[in-house]
Amino acid sequence: MAENGTIENGQPERKIPFVPHPIKNLEVKHTKVFINNEWHASVSGLKFPIYNPATGTKICDVEEADKADVDKAVEAAKAANLRSSPWRKMDVSSRGRLLHKLADLIERDRVVLATMETMDTGKPFLHAFFIDLEGCIKTLRYYAGWSDKIHGKTMPVDDDFVCFTKHEPVGVCGAIIPWNFPLLMFMWKMAPALSCGNTVVIKPAEQTPLTALYMGALVKEAGFPPGVVNIVPGFGPTTGAAIASHMDIDKVAFTGSTEIGKLVKEAAAKSNLKRVTLELGGKNPCIVYADADLDLAVEEAQQGAFFNQGQCCTAASRIFVEEQIYEEFVRRSVEHARKRVVGDPFDPRTSQGPQIDQEQFDKIMELIDSGRREGAKLEYGGSAIEDRGLFIQPTIFSGVKDHMRIAKEEIFGPVQCIFKFKSQEEVIKRANSTQYGLAAAVFTKSMDKALSAASALESGTVWINCYNALHAQAPFGGYKMSGNGRELGEYALAEYTEVKAVTIKLTQKDH
Repeated sequence: MAENGTIENGQPERKIPFVPHPIKNLEVKHTKVFINNEWHASVSGLKFPIYNPATGTKICDVEEADKADVDKAVEAAKAANLRSSPWRKMDVSSRGRLLHKLADLIERDRVVLATMETMDTGKPFLHAFFIDLEGCIKTLRYYAGWSDKIHGKTMPVDDDFVCFTKHEPVGVCGAIIPWNFPLLMFMWKMAPALSCGNTVVIKPAEQTPLTALYMGALVKEAGFPPGVVNIVPGFGPTTGAAIASHMDIDKVAFTGSTEIGKLVKEAAAKSNLKRVTLELGGKNPCIVYADADLDLAVEEAQQGAFFNQGQCCTAASRIFVEEQIYEEFVRRSVEHARKRVVGDPFDPRTSQGPQIDQEQFDKIMELIDSGRREGAKLEYGGSAIEDRGLFIQPTIFSGVKDHMRIAKEEIFGPVQCIFKFKSQEEVIKRANSTQYGLAAAVFTKSMDKALSAASALESGTVWINCYNALHAQAPFGGYKMSGNGRELGEYALAEYTEVKAVTIKLTQKDH
């Protein structure tokens, strides 16, 4: 992984000053709908259960928001977005201070949030603490710094006119969050939206709403005015659909599957043509040339495939290895996989926890079976771990061919597929032969190879001699059916602002 001190990239820093300990028997206090800085029961009175995927035990019940609750949340967000509101009248530097304050509170409650994220998702606690929470804090602080630096331009125009532009908030922004990185994706959407002066209505995934709801309490404690942030836990076909189709939501951001992304975009078009940003699936190529640092390539490619139980849109799911080093790469990959510890996500030795739920577990196992049936060679794993519920062995296939299902479909599980290639022309063509274009990686000591491959790959992100090196300062998003728009970096600000041109007629021309 990147060695520049960042830890959003799938691996803790090399020098960890201490090992945090999770909170035992953590009590979940926030389970209601958060609207207007207040906690509400759902309009319907319905609740839904939240389960720990590592143990199968119920954690709590959460209020189930639906269209009626979304309407209430949007009403609050609209009121907070009025030009006369405290939020819109607030100094831009004060917006930045509020975002910094929220980051301070996350720092204070970091162990609580990491414990809750592990309970809810099954990801290893140390990953939640050092990767997810660190990424949340850095994202908030990055966009806090942008709050008073968002500005337009002046430009020369013909005749006796002066023209300048202003960047104004879009308005009420909806956000639909996935279950694989619940709190981090919450921040990726909320932080730039608030930095630009918008208000938000956020739907966390129904599997993992707990840290999002906890954030409601911190938002209120930080001092954000009522209605600026609203959180509506519920299900995609009801709550998510209500956000995507709402006539008074001006923009929606969605992270999830390409299939659901299409529905979000369709609903946005059929309602009020609201702006849409989508971060969707990927079938990401990772190209390893014969001149690569082999130990580095093996470690990074496997971490790219297995990180977060393989439940990453950026997963290195197609690893193309040049034929001269293919057999050795496969052998070393199996050696590495044998060292992975699968088990209790609260155990500091654990590197892999359970899959999120039975539906995802069954889908992964079915794709593993298809790999066997279609002729890929199972080098390691391939089975569920007996008596462990949703745990799957890290799995490696060699001899994978481009026509196989495991080569074409997003697996979203701990499965590493290793392909062989002979030439750069061949591997680039194969790497680009997919409907997706989210991320790619290249491992080589030749800068010419690296840059020529990076130019040719049809991906929104290309990593060279690293994997999952994500940073708050760098844009992230996909080509093709991996999505529209960009998150993170300065580029994300354009997704949350409208550009207004102001033209002034001069009464007297300069002489």
